[in-house]
Amino acid sequence: MLFRSEEILRHVDREMAIRKLTGFPHWLVYAIGVAFSCFQVYTAAFGLLPAQLQRSIHLAFAFVMVYLLFPFHPGKSSDRIAWNDYLLAVFAGFVGLYMTLNYTRIMEAGGDFAGVDYFFSWCGILLTLEAARRVVGWPMVLLAGGFLVYAYFGPYFPGFLTHRGYSLQRIASHMYLTTEGIFGIPLAVSATFIYLFVLFGSFREKSGLGQLFIDLSNAVAGRASGGPAKVAVVTSALEGMVSGSSVANTVESGSFTIPMMKRLGYRPEFAAAVEASASTGGQLMPPIMGAAAFVMAEFINIPYIEIAKAAAIPACLYFFGVFIEVHLEAKRCNLRGMSRDEIPRLGDVMRERGHLFLPLAVIIGFLTAGFTPLYAALMGLVVCILASMLKKSTRMSLRDILDGFELGARNAIGVAIACACAGIIIGVVTLTGVGLKMAHGLIELAGGNLLLSLFFAMITSIVLGMGVPTTATYIITSTLAAPAITMLGVPILAAHMFVFYFGIVADITPPVALAAYAASGIAKSDPMKTGFVSTKLAIGAFLVPYIFVYSPAMLLINTTPLLLTQNIITAGCGMYGVGAAMIGFCLAPMNWVERAVFFGAGLLLIDPGALTDLAGLSILVLCMANQARKKRALAAEVAV
Repeated sequence: MLFRSEEILRHVDREMAIRKLTGFPHWLVYAIGVAFSCFQVYTAAFGLLPAQLQRSIHLAFAFVMVYLLFPFHPGKSSDRIAWNDYLLAVFAGFVGLYMTLNYTRIMEAGGDFAGVDYFFSWCGILLTLEAARRVVGWPMVLLAGGFLVYAYFGPYFPGFLTHRGYSLQRIASHMYLTTEGIFGIPLAVSATFIYLFVLFGSFREKSGLGQLFIDLSNAVAGRASGGPAKVAVVTSALEGMVSGSSVANTVESGSFTIPMMKRLGYRPEFAAAVEASASTGGQLMPPIMGAAAFVMAEFINIPYIEIAKAAAIPACLYFFGVFIEVHLEAKRCNLRGMSRDEIPRLGDVMRERGHLFLPLAVIIGFLTAGFTPLYAALMGLVVCILASMLKKSTRMSLRDILDGFELGARNAIGVAIACACAGIIIGVVTLTGVGLKMAHGLIELAGGNLLLSLFFAMITSIVLGMGVPTTATYIITSTLAAPAITMLGVPILAAHMFVFYFGIVADITPPVALAAYAASGIAKSDPMKTGFVSTKLAIGAFLVPYIFVYSPAMLLINTTPLLLTQNIITAGCGMYGVGAAMIGFCLAPMNWVERAVFFGAGLLLIDPGALTDLAGLSILVLCMANQARKKRALAAEVAV
């Protein structure tokens, strides 16, 4: 099963389609990966270097590992590194270190750069684009390249997009010799706490925390109706607390839950969709959300712990929506849970592996106490290693620790390169001012209507997310779409969370739904059908962002305990109504008219406001009464 999971990951996720190295090449990359992680841990523990140096060394490591691990033709991996990739890795490493090697001179130049600086700047830009092509894919490269073209040919663009244009030297220096482009905020976040959290995730695998989540979920929900599906939801919510990868979560827990769901009677498409939708929601679950959440904290200058707290209620609503649909599908199909023999005892699970929760508690504690995410991640990493030593079954050897360092480096490559490439887009935005122009254009297109502006921002985020990683999608939409939403009076946190949500939803939205495709590989289901079922199950992800935009209290913005309680209860009832409509079952089967009424009642409850809540609740109660009547009638027919 492990081999099967790795095969699916390599097929679906470009970041996993790497060379399978042996011999000297393997140990060379291994040593570089361990050195990469040691550098990151050392600077986190003893003080970060000046911004340009920290980011330059981080990019140099990422460059070298990309060109050694990822072949020129993605998908055609082998166990050999081509001679030209060795040369490219050495040259890319030097270009990545160019800022470090010439730091003092560049800082003192005052913008009067030498010709060689411009040359290596363009080399850095091209190497970043090529690395992104190998790791992320063409959509990201074409988007960044389009922005570079826009920066140069500005006078030839129509309407509000026009600008005076910039020389090649100006573009090169802005992108590579300042902290506005490639070495901007996205790479800064990658070079600090994102790397530490990714490294923590690799040690989670080594220590067995992932297996603890699966066993705990089995113990809690395994015997319930449709148990394995509920286990998938609970497991993904738990894994989402320490991992921000939809595809990796899908394959990791899905290799266990999907076969169990199929064995108990779930359709292959539904079984795969449950895992995909639940795993995608993992990026929304605090305390460790997707990497984009850390970028958000830097962009809007809000402590990460505040973002994590704000995301808690919407994330719970999302998982509640998925859980409700899973429960109702199980009731509709009369599916049983797992047998007692298949379920571990809760007490036994906690005695054997409960100590592995310590690092998670440490991270939450340090974040709550006001420490930086970097320090919290470092402490969590240290405690993760120490906690594993408490039991022989979870104890990590020195080789396990080194393997964790190397695995962390590999897992961080994709984020680092995506952030560097997204920095090109951010650099063009800051150079040309197109972000503000796009915001005004979006508002004008929507006629100043907030709902229409939100809809356009949603479509933009989903379309971008189909070909661009979540982190990069957020970075782009936060500069192009989020400002338009804030201009219409929406709090900045709500606006940024809105585009963050929909960038994540792209992982399960056809036609390009990576998490759904990964799950379908395990379930042997139709990928496109799986994507559509995943979208249906994750309907909460499409509704929740609108909830917190119109009711920022859900993000703990300007709220009171009474208002927050009211919103949570009504939104939860609304999610139940919508979920029942999606499945077509509540207490008894529904016809299309009943489904439409349930859906309408759910939407009314989700929309904040006393009148809509009262109307929605009244309709939902009447619908439930009708469902109870139908259930009694069906039971009477069976009795006869």
